[in-house]
Amino acid sequence: MANSENQLSVYADVLYDGVSMAGKSQTLICVSEGRIASVLEDVPASEVPSDALHIPIVMPGFIDLQINGAGDVQFNFDLSLSGLETMVAASARGGATHIFPTFTTAPGSDYRQALDIATEAVAQAMPGVAGLHLEGPFISPRRPGIHRPEFIRPLSQADVDVLREAAAALKIVLTIAPEEQEPELLEQLSNSGIILFAGHSEATFEDMRRARQVGVTGVTHLFNAMSQITPREPGVVGAVIGGGDFFAGIIADGYHVHPQNLDLAVKALPDHLCLVSDAMQTMNGASQEMMLYGTRITLAQGRLTGADGTIGGAHLTMAEAVANVSSLAGAALGTAAKFASANPARAVGLQDTHGQVTPDFNASMTFLSGELECVGVMRDGVPEMFGMSA
Repeated sequence: MANSENQLSVYADVLYDGVSMAGKSQTLICVSEGRIASVLEDVPASEVPSDALHIPIVMPGFIDLQINGAGDVQFNFDLSLSGLETMVAASARGGATHIFPTFTTAPGSDYRQALDIATEAVAQAMPGVAGLHLEGPFISPRRPGIHRPEFIRPLSQADVDVLREAAAALKIVLTIAPEEQEPELLEQLSNSGIILFAGHSEATFEDMRRARQVGVTGVTHLFNAMSQITPREPGVVGAVIGGGDFFAGIIADGYHVHPQNLDLAVKALPDHLCLVSDAMQTMNGASQEMMLYGTRITLAQGRLTGADGTIGGAHLTMAEAVANVSSLAGAALGTAAKFASANPARAVGLQDTHGQVTPDFNASMTFLSGELECVGVMRDGVPEMFGMSA
């Protein structure tokens, strides 16, 4: 196949395609017009086009459902197209081809500004912006984490009306504490296509059962800022681990979740676990600290914390999350690829176009070295290489 502006090929020493857990050796992936045209296994190197990209490990493009900042940009404080472009570029260097920039708990209805800029980015088809994640302010004051308690509040009908209107043009993940909301309002949101995740929540098992009935389909950063398993009350964690029908974002940085709990989630949720970065502006940036609504957050030894030790987001890339879930929890690389791509795609309704290296799917891939470091990405058929020649 001769490469042209709209046609190229990728030769993977090993491909993890997001479907099979086993790697496919010496695989030639042909791309045309931004889509995957064919995937051919066991192709001898002598038959590979001379201008093909030669990559040690190829996985489907990583989809980051929760990213607060990157490249010295914190989304809450830089609601601009240029800020989003910086976040996309910095997250790509960490392996993410598509992101849901995340706006966290803020005063009043400030989240509306995030809706506006994300809608504009999607309308302009900004590469890499797949939607928006709103994490708060509709969470539990009993589980604020680093979020400012005075900004936390329940949903109102006015909020629902704004969110439903935005959802007509924008894919939205909304983190809420279901026990703090009127079920009818959650049902309205779900019926409009908004993806509801429980997080920063003190919900009981019964609360989570009812939440599932009105459209809550996932949880945000499993194990963190949520009710835990106790002998007579499973809480949010038990509802997820024991139920198996909630998607679950998880932060595999070695700080947020103990390796044994990470291993538990890997085994319990093979089709529903989603690696997320939860990254702050320090990820692939130069800053070592930041202010979050008056709270100073400092980076030390790869961990972001406030002065009282509360974890304040993560300093993590998606490629690092993939490597960590393998090294810390023993996940096979095919499984780790699924956690970073196919499962997130299913969680947000992109499973028919993203999350697999399969013919007719969007040509979005993450390129890794043998040491699982990101050496490039392809997004919508356009490759970008980092520190490695083809």
